Amino acid sequence: MTLRPAPGVIDAMIVVENPATGREIGQVPNMDADDVAAAAARGRAVQPTWNALGFDGRARVLRRAQKWLVDNQDRVIETICAETGKTYEDALIAELLYGQAAFGFWAKMAPVYLAEERVKSSAVLVKGKRLVVRYRPLGLVGVIGPWNYPLTNSFGDCIPALAAGNSVLLKPATATPLTSILLRQGLIESGMPEDVMQVVTGRGGAVGDALVDAVDMVMFTGSTEVGQHVMKRAADTVTPVSLELGGKDPLIVLEDADLERAAQHSVYYSMFNCGQTCISVERVYAVAAIYDEFVAKVVEKARRVRQGVPSGPGSVDVGSMTTPGQVKLVERHVQDAIAKGARVVVGGSRGDHGSGLWFQPTVLVDVDHTMDCMREETFGPTLPIMKVADVEEAIRLANDSPFGLTAAVFGRDRKRAEAVARRLEAGAVCVNDALVNYTALELPMGGAKTSGIGYRHGPGGIRKFCQQQALLISRFHLSRDFHTYPYRPSRTRLLARLPRILYGRRRGGRDQ
Repeated sequence: MTLRPAPGVIDAMIVVENPATGREIGQVPNMDADDVAAAAARGRAVQPTWNALGFDGRARVLRRAQKWLVDNQDRVIETICAETGKTYEDALIAELLYGQAAFGFWAKMAPVYLAEERVKSSAVLVKGKRLVVRYRPLGLVGVIGPWNYPLTNSFGDCIPALAAGNSVLLKPATATPLTSILLRQGLIESGMPEDVMQVVTGRGGAVGDALVDAVDMVMFTGSTEVGQHVMKRAADTVTPVSLELGGKDPLIVLEDADLERAAQHSVYYSMFNCGQTCISVERVYAVAAIYDEFVAKVVEKARRVRQGVPSGPGSVDVGSMTTPGQVKLVERHVQDAIAKGARVVVGGSRGDHGSGLWFQPTVLVDVDHTMDCMREETFGPTLPIMKVADVEEAIRLANDSPFGLTAAVFGRDRKRAEAVARRLEAGAVCVNDALVNYTALELPMGGAKTSGIGYRHGPGGIRKFCQQQALLISRFHLSRDFHTYPYRPSRTRLLARLPRILYGRRRGGRDQ
């Protein structure tokens, strides 16, 4: 997609480049706050019509969009790979398959998760009354997406918001807007009114700030620092936020682990999407008894990883990185580790690719917690492995982080491994696996500590886009309630005796 600016207008458009080659692949409008306000007005105007379709009407659109995504699979994958530099398989497995599943899942589950709930109460004053909790759409939802997963973690958050009956403003990352624009077109072709879901593009934070000011709820995915800014900005208008932020996700290898599987998963899930995944394996703690054997297996596998410009299915294993700043950050973390005594056993540099944004799949050993690669989010194709004395040290170090997004534990004794998992301070923990919990849309996904607020997936993944409303309907009642005006001494004395009648005879949970 290429949109050309008007003659003489230089900054009206944003050039989008393929990070693997440096070539221009498209241009999008460089919008401003006024453009966002106008889009918000259009979204608010059409939202009641979209909501009035009901769950069934919206589900029909979402299911048609699911089929559109299947029919246009190659086109979508090509767009994702072109603007991110990721491999065909990365786009297929973690983006396209997720999106296809998500359309069908939220079409089916929205009426289930948002069904009205009858509530029973022990309160005396509400006897004979009907108590109901219902969920109604907030109205206009703003989604600010990251550059690493333009379908899954950007457009993907729009799907449950739309299923709930909201209209949506999506601000994709400046580096990767083309996927969002393409998928919006797919929704329109599937029958969604044009202004129900809109994409706003622009440089810097002005467009994001304007979006936060204009909407009824914000879903943000990105760094902890920017998430804090979004939260502060939203506080001015008391706008609710849901945040998925940074991660420094640990993997623990116990002495009885299947080392072949642990090594395979460590390499794959640290290098997947060139390591640019918030829930990727960012650091490994291997107990001393198996450390050498585990490292040997990791090194063998990492050296076989093929990196290059993707040219279709199976062409390479790891693509390029996506933004210049991220390449610099990865390089800084590796150099800091080396300066503090770490050894590079695989990779360690940008490599020789001529052009584009690259860093080699890298394995570091002899690392410790004085190094940035073990403390800060790297978000690149690095795998630092630290030797620990025992499981207790592994747990302590895994929890020694301000982040708490995901974690993993490998051990053949599943009960013991699960016990370790339950002690880790993370929103999601896998045992003898990693990352695949994200594909279970029924399972809540959210971070602990500074890794976020709120949840994707499960009931909370759609209820956050709604206002919870409590209803009380009086069915059986007197013309005047006993406890209302005018107060009378006799009635007040009776009311004062009620607590003793209701609760005073119970002590320690037993009738006396």
